[in-house]
Amino acid sequence: MLSIVKRITPQFVLRALRPVYHYLLALIGALYYRFPGRELIVVGVTGTKGKSSTAEILGNIFDRAGYTTAVLGTIKFKIGNTTERNLKKMTMPGRFFVQKFLRDAVRAGCTHAVIEMTSEGAKQYRERFIDMDALIFTNLSPEHIESHGSYEHYRAAKLAIARTLARSKKQKRFMVGNADDKESALFFAVPDVIPIPFSLDQAKGLIADEKHIAFLWHDTAVTSDLGGRFNAFNILAAATVARELGVPLPAIVDGIATTAKIDGRLERIEVGQTYPVIVDYAHTPDSLEAVYKTFTEYDTICVLGNTGGGRDKWKRPVMGALAERYCGEVILTNEDPYDEDPTQILTEIASGMKQKHPEIILDRREAIMRALLLAKEKKHPAVLITGKGTDPFIMGPNGTKEPWDDRSVAEEALHKVLAS
Repeated sequence: MLSIVKRITPQFVLRALRPVYHYLLALIGALYYRFPGRELIVVGVTGTKGKSSTAEILGNIFDRAGYTTAVLGTIKFKIGNTTERNLKKMTMPGRFFVQKFLRDAVRAGCTHAVIEMTSEGAKQYRERFIDMDALIFTNLSPEHIESHGSYEHYRAAKLAIARTLARSKKQKRFMVGNADDKESALFFAVPDVIPIPFSLDQAKGLIADEKHIAFLWHDTAVTSDLGGRFNAFNILAAATVARELGVPLPAIVDGIATTAKIDGRLERIEVGQTYPVIVDYAHTPDSLEAVYKTFTEYDTICVLGNTGGGRDKWKRPVMGALAERYCGEVILTNEDPYDEDPTQILTEIASGMKQKHPEIILDRREAIMRALLLAKEKKHPAVLITGKGTDPFIMGPNGTKEPWDDRSVAEEALHKVLAS
């Protein structure tokens, strides 16, 4: 029925009606499930990078503090002790899904919920009528530009989430933001919220490499096995909001220390090899550079493509330039071409490389195997497989999708390489 309406209705009418349609769906979903966010402590997490990692760290802090916790995000849907992998290729599913998730969390005895909130979701009012106690702003850099029309519209969608926090029925509403990000002032300026900044300056004596992070925070030693300087921001974000919500400092430190890994986020694949093999979701220039900077002491073999045919074409040569700058060997491969020609996508990435000539291997499984075979020839290698992380499918033309998992493919290939 909806597809028929779209076909027979003029586009200008659809554009005018779309906001009303999405708003009404959000309101009906909240009414049907009786505003479950009002019965939980709810923390939203938004930003360009670090949302999933921050949500996972915060969820574990709440768990270690003795709370029963729900987490909804790119990686998984967790309610109490029940966890389901997110197979929807969508961080923040539709309005009814999110409200039902929160109602199920209430029924399961949860007291706290952590929800990743995206700009794409905000376009469809998916965050509306979720009564948050706090919102974490991680950072902002260009993404989804074609979808939103401009960086300014993308930023406005993120700020709409902050205004949803301001409308929350909760007595105190905390806006926890990364003060090191140039856009943080806009989030702190949203009325009727309590601004709580965090900054890397608060991580005294910060030490960060690919395996560990350590620093002093509020005169307390904080350690983590997540690795990567960028994860220090995610740790500070989670710790800051937890402290504002009354979680004792020892539980915060314990929650950070016991977050041993985050699926698809700087995740090490270990099958007995002597060098790092990393799977990471990095799909923006900033996040890709952060991963590459973590492994500058290695002879890196980098496998990358560009997530999402038909979107953010501007970043393709930028990603290629970063790979040329930081990687010893570059292999360009297929990710999610959708209805675009995957060879053309990779050609556009390669256009950003002026000195090196990348290998182009469309078959992603073959590309990963090639990278691992190249690693055998290096003295101090690291294989960095970026762009997919825990993404469950490779999306092709006309809505086709191939089941996929970079981690299991890398494990399988590693076993073959070690056995050869």
